[in-house]
Amino acid sequence: MELIEHYFPDLTSEQRRQFALLGSLYATWNARINVISRKDQEQLYLRHVLHSLAIARVCRFDAGARVLDVGCGGGFPGVPLAILFPEARFMAVDSIRKKIAVVEAVAEGIGLRNLEARCLRAEQLPARSFDYAVSRAVTQMPVFVGWVWDKLVPGRRGSLPNGILYLKGGDLTDELAGTGMAWRRFAIADFFDEPFFETKQVVYTPKTR
Repeated sequence: MELIEHYFPDLTSEQRRQFALLGSLYATWNARINVISRKDQEQLYLRHVLHSLAIARVCRFDAGARVLDVGCGGGFPGVPLAILFPEARFMAVDSIRKKIAVVEAVAEGIGLRNLEARCLRAEQLPARSFDYAVSRAVTQMPVFVGWVWDKLVPGRRGSLPNGILYLKGGDLTDELAGTGMAWRRFAIADFFDEPFFETKQVVYTPKTR
């Protein structure tokens, strides 16, 4: 929790309370439904919470912005982002029911009212329903774009125009080129000092049409 307060010192008391509760809630639910490795559970705030919040260093979501978290797993990046942006609206989707059960329980446990968790595939959602799509290394980028592109609307509901914000590591040159789209890359090591982030990035492309 100290790690989050270090990089985000302006949290409200309610946000601090919610972030602080994540450790015990994920420990409890992960013991029942294994959605995070034991090693990652021990480093929850570094490898999951702070990693998710790298997106917030790239784009701040406006009040009323509609954000889709695709393949959310146990709730990342959607849950930390929903805590940080309580006036935005988040939908976290995953096709595995037990993962959605964890997200629902965590959201309820911290009183997170601006996030809805649903067990479905992104392709099932109606077109032009969201301003931003976020995710964390759920699939290859050309596949991800195919899942979400028609779900987004052009416009600007944050500090960047509406579009895709994606967490991924390694050499992404060929993968991003395979989309035929222009991408901006943001090195997470520019935001956070921990060695864990050395090769990790946020990649972004706007929804222009």
